[in-house]
Amino acid sequence: MNTTVSTPKIKKLRSMLFVPADSERKQAKAMSNAADALILDLEDSVAEARKIGARVTASEFIAANAATISAQIYVRINPLATRLAMGDLAAVVAPGLAGIMLPKANSAADIVHLGHCLDALEARAGLLPGTVKVVPVATETAAAMLQMQSYAGPVPRLAAVTWGAEDLSAAIGAVTNREDDGAYSPLYALAGSLCLLAATAAGVPALDTLHADFRDAEGLARECRISRRRGFRGRIAIHPDQPAIINSAYSPSAEDIAHAQRIVDTFAANPDAGTLSIDGKMIDRPHLTQALLTLAQTD
Repeated sequence: MNTTVSTPKIKKLRSMLFVPADSERKQAKAMSNAADALILDLEDSVAEARKIGARVTASEFIAANAATISAQIYVRINPLATRLAMGDLAAVVAPGLAGIMLPKANSAADIVHLGHCLDALEARAGLLPGTVKVVPVATETAAAMLQMQSYAGPVPRLAAVTWGAEDLSAAIGAVTNREDDGAYSPLYALAGSLCLLAATAAGVPALDTLHADFRDAEGLARECRISRRRGFRGRIAIHPDQPAIINSAYSPSAEDIAHAQRIVDTFAANPDAGTLSIDGKMIDRPHLTQALLTLAQTD
């Protein structure tokens, strides 16, 4: 049997940096940032009185910079249940927009509904169907937590899934989402795990939630290393100093790459084998799958 081993292509989305959509100063500062994606935020970081104007600023930023910056441009709109969401979409769906971050998504059905809206707006903007992707914040409501299984199977336009603890704790009336030792309480640890499972079931990367203390570079790096070991492929950032740390932590090391390549090469040389030995350790097909994912992250 002649088996060809191929590496799946994964578009890098390790770090997504929030930038207030109403702040031209912060947008300018983010232009040279290391983030894989910038999220122009029309939701939580923009005061109610400034939301309409923020749409205009976001639209102007996309038109002026999308063709020249390396980062993908996303926009976090206001929740679909609000009167602002459709106006947000109408203002920002234009050439250069990579995707929409959808807050307070209740299930994959919200992604499908958003996709129908994007179909029409892409046509108006002269974009190919499916150009604008979607990353939902999938755990911010109680209903969402009960519907995470809805992401199983392909979900059109889905680029990644992320999660959040702050809005969920507010939704259920919790005083805090942390235990006395600083660890997430069980419900929020579950939210992160469900995000990981939902993303995997949908066939897209899982992105971990934010590290709120932006001055704590060491703590961020430590959390990222733990997160990557658990299966997350990237993380949300809230400060320009965070993406470089995040990118490094979620990128395979030279040793990781070399080991993965050895696994791939060994299986390629032995296409009929189910298990093989490398450095005295048994490896099997799940190790090959993991190695291919590691190599895909180097592209």
